[in-house]
This record gives sequence, C-alpha cells and structure tokens, in this order.
Amino acid sequence: MAIATPVSAELRTIREKVLAGERLDLDDGITLLECDDLLSLGELADSARRLRGGNEEVYFVNNLYLNHTTICRVKCKFCAFARTAKQADAEMWEIDDLVAHALRVREHQEFSEIHMVGGENPHLDFSYYVDITAALRKAMPDVHLKLFTASEIHHMTKLSGLTHEDVLKELIKAGLDTLPGGGAEVFAPRVRKIVAPGKEPGETWLQTHRTAHALGLRTHCTMLYNHVETYEERIEHLLALRDLQDDTSGFMAFIPLPFHPENTVFERRGWKFTTGMDDLKMVAVSRLMLDNVEHVKAYWIMISTPLAQVALHFGANDIQGTVVEEKIAHAAGAVTPTEEKVGDLVHVIREAGKVPVQRDTFYNVIRRFDP
Repeated sequence: MAIATPVSAELRTIREKVLAGERLDLDDGITLLECDDLLSLGELADSARRLRGGNEEVYFVNNLYLNHTTICRVKCKFCAFARTAKQADAEMWEIDDLVAHALRVREHQEFSEIHMVGGENPHLDFSYYVDITAALRKAMPDVHLKLFTASEIHHMTKLSGLTHEDVLKELIKAGLDTLPGGGAEVFAPRVRKIVAPGKEPGETWLQTHRTAHALGLRTHCTMLYNHVETYEERIEHLLALRDLQDDTSGFMAFIPLPFHPENTVFERRGWKFTTGMDDLKMVAVSRLMLDNVEHVKAYWIMISTPLAQVALHFGANDIQGTVVEEKIAHAAGAVTPTEEKVGDLVHVIREAGKVPVQRDTFYNVIRRFDP
C-alpha cells in the first residue's frame, strides 16, 4: 500500500524500508524520534499498521484496576505512588477485604479482567501473593487475572528464596492468567541507576518475561519515557523487546507510558509533563520499530482521550480499557478521569472514525460496535 502524500527527505529512506517490509534499525529509530514532520511520521506508522494486517477496528477491555498495597521497599524517583509503612496514608489490603471490594464493584461493572499491581512490600510473605491470587480466582472464576509486574515477581523471589520460574509456577497454579508490562521503565543501566537505583536490572525484567512465556503465559510490555533517557536509549529498549518477541512471541501488546512528574523529585527539579507531540511520536515509533508486536496501546489514562483519538491514526489500535479505579498515574498528576464507561469509550473510538471492539485480554471479540 503506497502512501498518497509526500514525506520529508529524512523519512524517505525509512519509508521505503517500511513499505518493503524491511526491519528498521537503531539509526532509523533515532531518526524517527528526531523528525519534526509529525504528520508524515503518523501516516507512515498507520501505513505500517495496515501493511501488517490492521484494519479500522480499535480494541478496548472492561477492566478493574486494583492495588493491594502502596508500601514499597524501592525508592524509585519517578514514583508518586509508593509509601513506607510508617506513612499515614500507606495502604495494605487484607485479602478478604480486597476480594469483597472487587465483588462490590462487579455488581455494577461487568469487568472481564482484573489488572492488579502494587508496591514491593517487604513486610509480606510470598504466601500472601499466592493466597490473594487464589482468592480472586475462587471468587470470580470467569474473570481474567492479570497480576503483578516482573519487578514484583522478582521481589517474590527475594521473599521466598524460589527461582523466578518456581514463583511463576506457584502463581499459575493459584490462578494467574497473564502478566502486565509494568516495571520495565527504560532498560539502560545508566537510566536505572539514576531513576530507580534500588530496582533490579532491565535484563532481569526481560528474563522474567522470557520465563513466563516459556511457561505458556502471555504478557505485555511497556516503556516509561521522558525522564532522563536519550533517544538512543528509547530505541535500544524497543529493540530489546523486539528481540525477545522474536524468540518467544509472548507479548500481546506494547504500551508507551509518558512520565508524569507531579509529586516526584523530578517535579522539584523542573521536569514537565510530556508534550502531545512527544506522545504521538512514541506511539508512531513504537509501531514502526516493534514490527512483531501486534497491538500498540494509546493509554488514554495518561495522554487523555482526545490525544488517544489522534494516536489511533498514528499506529495505535487499542485504547486500553475502562481502567476502573486507576491510582498510580493519578498519584503523579494525571488529570484524566479514574475510569471511563464502556459507552464513553465506544463514543471516543467512533469519533476518531474507527470501529469499537470490546475484547477480552487475549483479544477475542466480546462485542463489535458496528456503525
């Protein structure tokens, strides 16, 4: 499929590679991020999406976000969510209370997925994670459990003395269905040393997902951008994800996450929120570089629904979901609602000229909202 309108000279060679189905490399990715011809970049990413089998359908899921604890041993400088046990607003859910809460929400919100992540609480035992997974599964056997980041899985190995594989096996036995993509941040050691010095290396995140894929778990992948990373480090991150996907085919979707500085040390140092231009670039570049990841999400909770609509023409084909009770992004200054109703998301997608499709976690169609 040829692009009808001309593109800038800096994109011409990359355009030829994309239309020929050739892989983009590190230099191509940096060129894309440095490009100011935003409309041509978006058009190229949307063409890549179509060339790889995309159509006018845009997906969303009806899901509930849960955070079992805000107490965390890691002092990530980009995080406004974590608390110490001594802070008055620290939260720690008892298992029965959290399950009861989820059941109350489900009385008026028919979510098909629970997305649960939390702090790396040093006061918990590994049994807590197994028990809370089993309790959610027993209470809602038909709900998909997307629980715990790779960083949390790594934390569980420290609590239990088990390997990553054995931790995952225990959680799968208890009812775990998939892993979310959080905790990836940016893989570059230089970046992690600055923003998350207490966190495991990026290679550990990658190896945890590799292990999950080998056990039959599908997972998601992310990148947190616009803090101290360079364009080169962004592209290296994407290439590391692409390499793992080549090996395992285990990633279902990629979610670019813009850094929100409010209530973090970065706000005091003068960091600002991402611009819409940077957010659209990241969606487009993600689509172009990750040629083997089928779905790229426009995460409306962090970029707003109006910009997410535009992102649907920049290579994204998923608008995430209802995300009932989202707290992590809002702790860092997100001004979007904490949830959107199904009807609202259908309206957002239609207004963008696309066909809304409510999906389950594995992208099976639950309902297609035809015009």
